[in-house]
Amino acid sequence: MSGRLVIAIDGPSASGKGTLAKRIAAHFRLPHLDTGLLYRAVGVKADRLAQPPEDVAAGLQPEDLADPGLRTDVASQLASQVAVLPQVRANLLNFQKKFASQSAGAVLDGRDVGTVICPDAPVKLFVTASADARAERRFQELRGRGVDTIKPRVLAEMAERDRRDSERAAAPLKAAPDAFLLDTSDMDADAAFAAALAFIERKGFRSSGP
Repeated sequence: MSGRLVIAIDGPSASGKGTLAKRIAAHFRLPHLDTGLLYRAVGVKADRLAQPPEDVAAGLQPEDLADPGLRTDVASQLASQVAVLPQVRANLLNFQKKFASQSAGAVLDGRDVGTVICPDAPVKLFVTASADARAERRFQELRGRGVDTIKPRVLAEMAERDRRDSERAAAPLKAAPDAFLLDTSDMDADAAFAAALAFIERKGFRSSGP
């Protein structure tokens, strides 16, 4: 199939969607945007500068996404807190839509890409996993970064974030009706990629690369 390929990948934290999105983008040679970084950047910058998140979102610049502090668990919690604010989401909408409108297409991952940002994307995936599987992945990730934590705390923090993301009035976390549901609970990265790629190819899209 010819034409622009926009791939919308949604799902909760530690489901594997970020790793999958990067790999799919590389496979199809498309630009990739982790939309969660936008909310992390807004949360961290608003907290650091003591400014209203809505104002920070309105003035967010691409270079703000390069802050290494955006990958911390604190940034994750701040992101979830500002993401419930309708004006923050509205102020970031154009940023994301502009990224998705690139001539070749794009891969975007987040929590409302398929439902709000790119509702007309020809390919939509909703990546999920059991709470235990996700907590174990996040626990191992944090330990690998030298963060002192315990799994029950990770599980509790994840459950709280899931609740906020799913119950917020503005663009709650949910699968688009036409999204392919990919449960990675018992999958490694290679298996998840193979399953996603098979779905994309069934939709008529194939990489033009070697």
